Amino acid sequence: MKTDLSDFRAQVEVATRAEDYPLAVDILSKVPIYEGRKVGEGHGREWARVLGEGPGVYVIRNAFTNLDALDEASGVFQSIIAEEREGGNAAGDHFAMAGANDRVWNSLQKLCLRAPRVYSRYIGNPVIEIACRSWLGPGYQMATQVNQVRPGGKAQAAHRDYHLGFMTAPQMEQFPEHVHAFGPRLVLQGGVAHCDMPVESGTTKLLPHSQRYLPGYIAATEQIFRDYFEENFIQLPLGRGDVIFFSPALFHAAGANRTTNVVRLVNLLQVASPFAKHMESLDRTAMCMAVYPHLAELPHAEMKAVIAATADSYPFPTNLDNDPPIGGLAPPSQQDIVMRAVEEGWSLGRLSEALTHHEERRAARQLRADAVPAFFGT
Repeated sequence: MKTDLSDFRAQVEVATRAEDYPLAVDILSKVPIYEGRKVGEGHGREWARVLGEGPGVYVIRNAFTNLDALDEASGVFQSIIAEEREGGNAAGDHFAMAGANDRVWNSLQKLCLRAPRVYSRYIGNPVIEIACRSWLGPGYQMATQVNQVRPGGKAQAAHRDYHLGFMTAPQMEQFPEHVHAFGPRLVLQGGVAHCDMPVESGTTKLLPHSQRYLPGYIAATEQIFRDYFEENFIQLPLGRGDVIFFSPALFHAAGANRTTNVVRLVNLLQVASPFAKHMESLDRTAMCMAVYPHLAELPHAEMKAVIAATADSYPFPTNLDNDPPIGGLAPPSQQDIVMRAVEEGWSLGRLSEALTHHEERRAARQLRADAVPAFFGT
């Protein structure tokens, strides 16, 4: 695919009209702003339009109303960062100089296993659940990575994100145009603000409407487009408990922290369609076991959000010799099992047995006929 800066400019140099997004409480620098306390199911369709046809990014103010849970999660993340740095396991960054930022890879699993009650109160956010489901449908799979940028931390280079965005330009060019067009619809990017973040602290640099440019993955690697991005990006301040969502195809980059006293802490959300390969591998069985004792403490909507973020919701791939779709088109998913356990009040031991059998049935190896369990009938 050929790139052309004039074509790109024609795509991005357009307005975001308030009348197109009537549920937004404001439009700032072309970005629709929503109020978390007012969010309902009706917002989902509008958010999908924002990501696909509109500016490609929106912000939900006060998406977290339980700031105690947010702060408790921040404390756990800070302890993980300190331990990983002390252990010489400081993580690198995809699009910034090594050591410039603190990263916690797989922060979803690490928070869940270290502090499952904190995790359940933190990730059980119905606003986030609506946002993820509105773009990816039911069965989405969440992963998160913490990014902490201290004063003086450097900016990232402009980029697009996973899947195609994590390839070289020659690798991208091997994929047909329809993959470039459809790929971004398999992922939703986001970030939870864990502190008040003025623009000077390096909030994400964004180029609204840039996700619609078809050759954009290749263009994002070219200097002429990166220069245009640096001349035209926008940034928004974020408050503690705000969440930003954007298309992975949007040109974006973390900014430089020019403050002397703000340590910017964001938990990055990377949410994948059930039909896509995720970037990170998570031990979702261990996570389900860790959080299960705390699910009954939650209101129903929050409990559903926790299970959606934690359990594997798609039944494939599996070993259909061991795990046949009896009574339907697909065998039960891990999420089905956890939801049933909650509804029927299973013991932790029974859930452990069920999840273990579920893993064994899905395994590529052939099970003995007498080893295939029938716990769903018990």
